Amino acid sequence: MKRPHSIANGSAPPPATRSLFGTDGIRGIANEHPMTPELALQLGRAVTFVAGRGKSHAPRVVLGKDTRLSGYMLEQAIASGVCAMGGRVLLCGPMPTPAIANLTVSMRADAGIVISASHNPYQDNGIKVFGADGFKLPDDAESEIESFIADESLLGKRSTGPGIGRAEKLEDARGRYVVFLKQTFPRDLSLEGVRVVVDAAHGAAYRVAPLVLQELGALVTAIGVKPNGVNINRDAGAMHPDNVRAEVVKRGAALGIALDGDADRVILVDEKGQIVDGDQLLAMCGASMTRDETLNARTVVATVMSNLGLELALGGVGAKLLRTQVGDRYVVEAMRAGGYNLGGEQSGHIIFLDHATTGDGTLGALQVLALMIRTGKPLSELAAASMDRVPQVLENVTLPEKRPLDQMRRLSDASAKITKVLGSRGRVLIRWSGTEPKLRIMLEGPHADRIRDWARELAEAARLDSAPEA
Repeated sequence: MKRPHSIANGSAPPPATRSLFGTDGIRGIANEHPMTPELALQLGRAVTFVAGRGKSHAPRVVLGKDTRLSGYMLEQAIASGVCAMGGRVLLCGPMPTPAIANLTVSMRADAGIVISASHNPYQDNGIKVFGADGFKLPDDAESEIESFIADESLLGKRSTGPGIGRAEKLEDARGRYVVFLKQTFPRDLSLEGVRVVVDAAHGAAYRVAPLVLQELGALVTAIGVKPNGVNINRDAGAMHPDNVRAEVVKRGAALGIALDGDADRVILVDEKGQIVDGDQLLAMCGASMTRDETLNARTVVATVMSNLGLELALGGVGAKLLRTQVGDRYVVEAMRAGGYNLGGEQSGHIIFLDHATTGDGTLGALQVLALMIRTGKPLSELAAASMDRVPQVLENVTLPEKRPLDQMRRLSDASAKITKVLGSRGRVLIRWSGTEPKLRIMLEGPHADRIRDWARELAEAARLDSAPEA
């Protein structure tokens, strides 16, 4: 599926495959290939070249990062690459990924770059690139950027003298983003007196998330807001919500908000300390938007990993679920292609396309708070009524190598048998990991014990298919 409005245009066709970019940018161990300052500089040059083609002005690139120690190293390298190509880089410092997407558009920049490995530990880092429209780049644009990194002679002569670019701090980047977030919250509602706990995972939203809630009137308890470069996501945030759960119960809060390191995903906690995941958020918001007649085409977009209960719940209110492959970028692509305005992932990436171009954890929490206040119902009641979760089992199997699934005879036969028994009451999903020879097996069905046994049966079939004698 080709996506319009990228920063790439013209030039020769890109290579067919990508070796640096994965499903969510470039990612790896910081200071090891590919996450080295040398490659970051090359990326800065390549992105600036592509972003500046056909422009009469020096290309402008918005650059942000999360709170990882390695962010300093990579930030300076990317900024050097932008300047080496005659570009102007606007430094935002630690800011959420969705903030950089938003600022790229509001500043009318030609590209945005985020240095973050999202929910990964601090030793890792990553680089994501946004086009001038605030959307992540499609595969073909990333492939073209890779071709320029591989052969820098394609970038032409280096700039010298007055042609060299400059870097400057984007003053009040945080304030600009806070204003945007506040504008997404209905003006006729107030959070005055609402007690909220926020866990920013010692990550990019450690200042922004508490601030926007406070300015809307909430009584905020902030945890996970003391980054030191090496504690991002460590026993905190969306990946480890036990701290926020305990704090919600202790404080008698109405809501707990657990963000990940770059704050593009959110896991909520209700007033009883119960976790509310992305599927439940989509079910709640999808039903509400259906009733208000604001859900475009009465369709919510999610991935193949979302629970069958979400699909059934939406059907019950006259809406439908469109599934994509795993990855929030593919959800957004499908949303744009079909004109849909709500989508996301079970993991907590929630995209409100009327407001933002990518998943935004803080924005998603604000939309749920608005729903709570408008209905006068606690989150526990809204979540319980939103959907009945179908039992789901996940089984991961590490195998010697990746083989085409249709060549794994025992696995195919067992999967077909189970699928026939489940019928419309369940699903079988088998896929390879995008980064390693690990088979991911997911089953849904009415009986948890039975689907757990089936998952083990499928895992064993896969092992037999991968055995030397197979």
